[in-house]
Amino acid sequence: MTGDPALADGLVGPEVLALAKVVARLRAELEDLEGVASMAAVLERAKGVLMGRDNVSAETAGRLLSERAARGERTLMEECWYTLGAVGAAAEPGPVGARTDLVAELPVSPFGTARYVLGTKRADEGPGGPLARLAEGLTRTGTADDVAALLAEALAGPAGVDAVLIYTEAVAGSLELAGHAGVAQGLAEQWCHIPPLSGVAALDAVAGREAVWLEDPRQDAVRYLLIGDPPGRWPSRAWLPVPGDGPVVTVVGFLRTRRGPFDAATRKLLRRAVRLCADALRVRGGAGAAEPAQEHVGEVQRIFDALSGPATLLTPVRSETGEVEDFRIDAAAPESLDVAGRRGKELVGRSVLETYPTVAGTALWDGYLDALTTGVVYEGEPFVYEEVAGGAPQRSTYSVRASRLDGRLVVSWVRHDSDERESRRLADMQRLGNLGSAGWNLVTDTVVWSDQVYAVFDRDPALGPMRLEELPQHVLPEDLPRLGRAVRRLLEDGKALDQGFRITTAAGIRHVRIVAEAQADADGTPVEVHGFFQDVTALRDAELALLASERAVLVQTGMLQAERTLAAHLQHTLLPIPQQSLELAGLCVDVAYLPADRGLNVGGDWYSAIGLPDDSALFVVGDVAGHGLAAVGTMAQLRFTAKGMAITGSALPDILARLNRLLLHTARDSGVTTATMVMGRYGPRDHRLTWVRAGHLPPLLIRDGEARYLPQPEGNLLGADPDSAYAQADLRLQPGDHLLLYTDGLVEEPGEDIEAGLAGLAVTARRLIGEGRGDLLARTLAARRPGRRDDICVVHVHLPGGR
Repeated sequence: MTGDPALADGLVGPEVLALAKVVARLRAELEDLEGVASMAAVLERAKGVLMGRDNVSAETAGRLLSERAARGERTLMEECWYTLGAVGAAAEPGPVGARTDLVAELPVSPFGTARYVLGTKRADEGPGGPLARLAEGLTRTGTADDVAALLAEALAGPAGVDAVLIYTEAVAGSLELAGHAGVAQGLAEQWCHIPPLSGVAALDAVAGREAVWLEDPRQDAVRYLLIGDPPGRWPSRAWLPVPGDGPVVTVVGFLRTRRGPFDAATRKLLRRAVRLCADALRVRGGAGAAEPAQEHVGEVQRIFDALSGPATLLTPVRSETGEVEDFRIDAAAPESLDVAGRRGKELVGRSVLETYPTVAGTALWDGYLDALTTGVVYEGEPFVYEEVAGGAPQRSTYSVRASRLDGRLVVSWVRHDSDERESRRLADMQRLGNLGSAGWNLVTDTVVWSDQVYAVFDRDPALGPMRLEELPQHVLPEDLPRLGRAVRRLLEDGKALDQGFRITTAAGIRHVRIVAEAQADADGTPVEVHGFFQDVTALRDAELALLASERAVLVQTGMLQAERTLAAHLQHTLLPIPQQSLELAGLCVDVAYLPADRGLNVGGDWYSAIGLPDDSALFVVGDVAGHGLAAVGTMAQLRFTAKGMAITGSALPDILARLNRLLLHTARDSGVTTATMVMGRYGPRDHRLTWVRAGHLPPLLIRDGEARYLPQPEGNLLGADPDSAYAQADLRLQPGDHLLLYTDGLVEEPGEDIEAGLAGLAVTARRLIGEGRGDLLARTLAARRPGRRDDICVVHVHLPGGR
């Protein structure tokens, strides 16, 4: 919603904004329901497999799935995937879209560790493995076809590669086939040129500079134009751009008859293979970059002299067979130090095994060799190294980084001395924020949790960190689909994760937020994940309470709006002419009624100006306490009762007394407890006005250029006291007199004394009449009150004649 210009410019009210929040919430709930529906479909399909294979009922099939999941320590959903996968593996490969291939149709669970773990050291990447064979074979390749053949041969076993296609960018963004292996010559000629069209995976890999993995034939056939005859011959494919300093101009395609996704180790192997072939593909038949000249070592040393941390430049020392036996230190930063106390340039010329003898045969040594062979930066896990200082052994923790510089290695390291105070501060911060840090090394497959993560998951620290496979057992089923998609984006594509989900604990359901990012190697393969889990249950409860409040406000606002509309219609029916002029009993009468222009409710102000059977006239102005339907209903009751009693000849004090008892009797049902009223009866023969009041403001008389309020007879407001008594007062009108009956909306102002409002009304009315503007006095006075907080009702009675 932040991108909506109408919202950004404040063109909508808070009600619409609140409604937008509800809509967004409902959309999220709909996504959850779709996820639950998809999980239910997988469960029913797995049950159907067991029913058909084992000839059991649906109920028995469901129970078998639950029992097998418990025995295998898997979730029910994982057991369903396992059952369907076993069926797919046993089926013969069929054409694309065949119903027998359930593995190709159904997604793989995103919570499987084996899908992402790379392994500490794959056997096929050691001496004599595919990368070593590639490195050796590239020295003899002369064409892109040679490179393709070499890739197909080296990766056939460990990666299941059956065919390789190499394309280079041509004119206008098209691709030309530069080399191929494992495909028929006719097919190669058919696909020798790819125009710059949408829906081609190789073009997407070049344009996006990212690998494109095609692992689901049915979906891939919808999105892309697949190479092959038939296209389903290779159910899984990968298109990897060749890395370089400039724009991507070459892309390598790996085609497999093996079904299923590429696991993390295979993806890493393919990326390394392409990276290793980068020079050969950029320069046909090139033997790679030569070792830097010896004079370049001096330039490196000058750079090292300016460094603040330890670093060394290592040159490999090879045996007669070409194997690396040791490394020679050719340059060293001033802070570099070995176990004998030699520092900086004192190390130059010495070998690694001489200065650090315990390194041989360790994971660090293997990392050096791997970085030198593949060019992939090595960043080892922190390790403990024991050294002797002052005759006493000291244990320190180091992290080492090694990167290839042409034919040498640049090695740097960091010493991690534990700081108890900082560790304590970090622990306090995590405890106070109810969050804990977590890390997962995808190379060594080790998971590390801080203490607070155990508290978030209510897990016994003795059990150790939770494995990824265990997570679905604690997450609410309806939250699993979204969490699974986020996990897959993190661990396969390296996309940062910020996701909320709910877990079940002994203390109840908790809302948890996970924020994590992946650290990738030079090939773009995620090798480590670090982030934090936070218990946001309290925050979520507050959000839900706020959402419930917003919904209640929306409902209440709608009800009030509907009530206002109904009350306004009812009021308009009772007072159909808000402004009018009429003649009654020889008097000129001007009436104005203006409702409040603030708030949602309709007020209870009202008036009557009617002729009576004895040729006299009745004038009434009333104000019912409160607003809304109840006030309008009470107003109608008082108005019609007063008119009816006046028409039958009842005395004015008796009318008020009976209205008082009526309001006291109906207050419990209507909710309206009090009302004020002023009522007068005018006789044209003697020009006498007899009037009474019930807690109402006094009438205003303007006579001979003077304005004064009439002395008020006794009379408490209606509904206040069952024993209230009402007195009557008389006034003989003279020609030229002006009399105003009004409600408090005409004179009241917040923060202002009512006496000031009455004085202002007297001054204004006298001035308007003096200026000859008395004909529409009621309407003029009402219109001079902008920003009305209350209804305004004015009845202006004028006896013509005089000045």
